[in-house]
Amino acid sequence: MKSIEILTQEAISLLKALIETPSFSSEEDQTALLIENWFTQNSISFERENNNIWAFNKHFDTTKPTLLLNSHHDTVKPNQGYTNDPFEAIVKDGKLFGLGSNDAGGCLVSLLATFIHFYSNEKLPYNIVMVASAEEESSGKNGLNSVLKHLPELECAIVGEPTLMQLAVAEKGLLVLDVIVKGTASHAAHNNPDNPIYNAIPVIEWFNSYQFEKISAVLGPVKMTVTQVTAGKQHNVVPAECHLVVDIRVNDCYSNPEILETVKRHLTAEINPRSMHLNASSIPVAHGLVQAGIALGRTTYGSPTLSDQSVLSCKSLKLGPGETLRSHSADEFIFINEIEEGIQLYIKILSDFFIQTS
Repeated sequence: MKSIEILTQEAISLLKALIETPSFSSEEDQTALLIENWFTQNSISFERENNNIWAFNKHFDTTKPTLLLNSHHDTVKPNQGYTNDPFEAIVKDGKLFGLGSNDAGGCLVSLLATFIHFYSNEKLPYNIVMVASAEEESSGKNGLNSVLKHLPELECAIVGEPTLMQLAVAEKGLLVLDVIVKGTASHAAHNNPDNPIYNAIPVIEWFNSYQFEKISAVLGPVKMTVTQVTAGKQHNVVPAECHLVVDIRVNDCYSNPEILETVKRHLTAEINPRSMHLNASSIPVAHGLVQAGIALGRTTYGSPTLSDQSVLSCKSLKLGPGETLRSHSADEFIFINEIEEGIQLYIKILSDFFIQTS
């Protein structure tokens, strides 16, 4: 078995190669090849569908529960404020710069190294499946959600996202609504008591002021925000419709269908959700994965940002090296020592969890 030091150096080398290979959402085919090659070099059989690659531990046993390790290899497009080449892996002052270094390349390679560490162990109480997924940044249809049908039932998961290796025990879901407020089209010179723009004012105010009753202990309240308003094409025509886009961050007290039903019950408007599958997620603090992290001095918190946790129905913990505030920023970077610490902590948390459950 490779030492943790060798696994760490190989993980950092893989991350540099990933940075230098563009992998925008739905265009990850070349980074998928890098990950395929990485599995091949480590003599690990893998499967691939679209740009998702996954592998099971060597001694997979159908009588055991299965734990998922997951992170993504797609990126957003580079922020216009970059001063470095986003596709050049630059190491300076202990930092590794490059697009996707922090979100979520550092997490991905750290989990891949962790998977290798446990891969050949014959006495694991859990099966482990490692999924390097695509289309996370775009919540696309060919991401982790499309792989789940190929996997056994999952008991729990670690989703690699930059959390400074603190324990995100809950994550808000996302519901985006297209809202159409109707009215009557007319010439602006004529009196019109049914102007859809004016009709939209109380609708906007409702989204601003309505409070869902249940407040999560870790995620706080549901948050609704009107983010786009469009109506009309010229100054002298009252339009027939006013269109709103509403971003709703859902806590773990509600399902997306429950939120949608409440909105429809209160408003007179046409309301269309863009998707319903990006749900809130959580894991009990009493769960062995969380307790193993707490025992190592890690703290728990609720995350407002979305990840591939949203498509999982099992208990899931968001955990990884790097810091979320660096994600999607200009001159994105991750500290080299964050990757080193991340691999060590992943391995220690899983080792302690496996001891608890043996």
